Amino acid sequence: MTYPDTGLLIGGKWREAADGRTLPVLNPATGREIGRVARAGIADLDDALAAAQRGFDVWRGVSAFERRNIMRLAASLLRDRADEIAAILTQEQGKPLREARLEALAAADIVDWFADEGMRVYGRIVPSRNSTTSQMVLKDPVGPVAAFTPWNFPINQVVRKAAAALATGCSILVKAAEETPAAPAALIKAFVDAGVPAGVVGLVYGDPSEISAYLIPHPIIRKITFTGSTAVGKQLAALAGLHMKRVTMELGGHAPVIVAEDADLELAIKVSSTAKFRNAGQVCISPTRFLVHESLSAEFASGFASYASGLKIGDGMAADTEMGPLANARRVEAMQVFTQDAVQHGARLLAGGATVGGEGNFFAPTVLADVPLEAKVFNDEPFGPMAAIRSFKTLDEAIAEANRLSYGLAGYAFTKSLKNAHQLAQRVEVGMLWVNQPAQPSAEMPFGGIKSSGYGTEGGPEALEAYINTRSVVMANV
Repeated sequence: MTYPDTGLLIGGKWREAADGRTLPVLNPATGREIGRVARAGIADLDDALAAAQRGFDVWRGVSAFERRNIMRLAASLLRDRADEIAAILTQEQGKPLREARLEALAAADIVDWFADEGMRVYGRIVPSRNSTTSQMVLKDPVGPVAAFTPWNFPINQVVRKAAAALATGCSILVKAAEETPAAPAALIKAFVDAGVPAGVVGLVYGDPSEISAYLIPHPIIRKITFTGSTAVGKQLAALAGLHMKRVTMELGGHAPVIVAEDADLELAIKVSSTAKFRNAGQVCISPTRFLVHESLSAEFASGFASYASGLKIGDGMAADTEMGPLANARRVEAMQVFTQDAVQHGARLLAGGATVGGEGNFFAPTVLADVPLEAKVFNDEPFGPMAAIRSFKTLDEAIAEANRLSYGLAGYAFTKSLKNAHQLAQRVEVGMLWVNQPAQPSAEMPFGGIKSSGYGTEGGPEALEAYINTRSVVMANV
């Protein structure tokens, strides 16, 4: 299908930037320009902020039942348009078409769940110590929200924020990624077409630092939500703190995988290798640091490399593609640096380690064995199709290494022992841990990290709390 140009959504209308400026959108499989996206300036942001305030004033007064109905219609539209949205997403981001379609369908499920959960934002009546007074706890929407989202999952990362905001009665202004603008625009359009009032959802693109520096301190914005790198997240959180803004931060991960001595090796290889190269490894919860018991390490590394070497790499629009290109040239350069550094430190390159083809951002699925702790890949998140493997002797040693870094987003483990599984659950310092299975994030479960991987959650009923003011009201009965 033809790739569309993308405008700004302000006050319920799609429009160009006030000064007419645009940015190019490139297809990562070819490196060629496929479209343009409007570049918002300060005048556009002022219009968007005013619209968000008007939208909030309306939406907060809409009943939770009516909000649910509108959101459920949006979810239905997403399902109807999943194939169309997937084609757009693949062209701008690169992931295989089937992965893009699953992202669109998963977004619909997330919207449905939050739509229903919004009806369970309960206050409460608290028994009073004085029979002449009544005590109430009220839950109110916090106000207009500013959301900043990345390019790796341009639908998924927007929908978690938008669905939680809308379910609680907030309006939301999204600053989505300029590299992947059309897919989040298609998501937002489903809400507009479902009947969300003008201004309740807005969408802008432009210079990230300019937009964040303007939106976060602005008095209209009452809550900030960001998904991206730890470094940028710390800067935005600090800025939000200066203005006492509510914040949810879902930041970088460098997920450890612990394969215990008693693990089902075949399962560990199958699950880990499949998960590692999903979206070319550009996943915040991607398994990255593989800690394998010394008795299994050689066989695990061999099996992993065999899987990596057999993957079909190509344009995500091709039906037989199993791994697409990296989203941009920066990631290719980063993969080259990580590979060279690891090998220089003594790691063995078992698969990949080089670019593929003459055009586009293709990098071969890469497996490194016997990686020393000093290597860059065991300390910095690679965010690409790279698996780093090293062995351990005891489970205590593996857990200590898993916890060594400041990251604390996701982790994985494989063991047949209930004792080991319990110990891992209690001691591995991550916000999400999956044992003997791949990551299966769901709307009803918390999604977020600890330590330097952020705070707050974008899943489960806990996610709604960040969009709510809890107030105490005590009344004398006169």
